[in-house]
Amino acid sequence: YMDDTVAFAKEHDYVQTLFGRKINTPEINNKGPHAGFAKRAAINAPIQGTAADVIRRAMIRMPTAIAKLPAKMLLQVHDELLFEVEDKAVDDLIGIAREVMEGAALPAVDFAVPLIVDAGQGASWAEAH
Repeated sequence: YMDDTVAFAKEHDYVQTLFGRKINTPEINNKGPHAGFAKRAAINAPIQGTAADVIRRAMIRMPTAIAKLPAKMLLQVHDELLFEVEDKAVDDLIGIAREVMEGAALPAVDFAVPLIVDAGQGASWAEAH
């Protein structure tokens, strides 16, 4: 994977996420002390970029999915979504959020390994962990 990704980046000056989003790698053919960084960035970008694409897709779908619940999506932190929800709807929200997030890649990308969502609840983000 790493060698193929660097070779692709050197030839095309970009890499792609699994959703096809291009990430430019303009320094990939540079020589000198920054060459190693550019290679590592090219290797990492499709992985981190795909993760960003997945959470973005979940965030786009979530408002419609939870529209009938007394809940609001408040915040995204990396691969987490934080909600404000009335106590009576917590279990419903967790079920819906799990379904939306675990299916966020579909139909565009069908991962060989399923996406698994953990959920926590509490009066604060720290407490929910």
